[in-house]
Amino acid sequence: MFSKDSKSGAPAPTPTSTPAAAAAEPSRPATRSSSPSIISRDLTIKGDLTCAGDIQIDGVIEGDVQSRSITVGEGAEIKGTIAGEDIRVCGSVNGEVKGHSVVLAKTAKVTGNVMHQVLAIEPGAFFEGQCRRTDSARPDRAAKERPAAAG
Repeated sequence: MFSKDSKSGAPAPTPTSTPAAAAAEPSRPATRSSSPSIISRDLTIKGDLTCAGDIQIDGVIEGDVQSRSITVGEGAEIKGTIAGEDIRVCGSVNGEVKGHSVVLAKTAKVTGNVMHQVLAIEPGAFFEGQCRRTDSARPDRAAKERPAAAG
């Protein structure tokens, strides 16, 4: 295990890191791909936004917003349609809201129609418009469930 150094009589140093351990260490830091895109309070955008991931809006948008997940902050104002899988509105939206799951927080002010599969409206939220539940995006699943429920 230890061998004596022929000159000093002290044990020879052993390496603290093995080649396998060095290979397991990442050569560069890991990146977070799930970081949301953020529109800050002091930013106004005139035009449409399209994002593949998550977006948090705290500023003013005059245009349509499309993303997987959208959070409209308390001070945010949107004039246009917002569409995504998961939508949480805490600010002001003047236009349509289209999403699988839509939550209108108690500070929300929505003037426009809401198309949803799941809708939650917290007490205190302002909502003027119509809400319409859309069918499942998977028609084969809905067709299988209907005959079972009838029989």
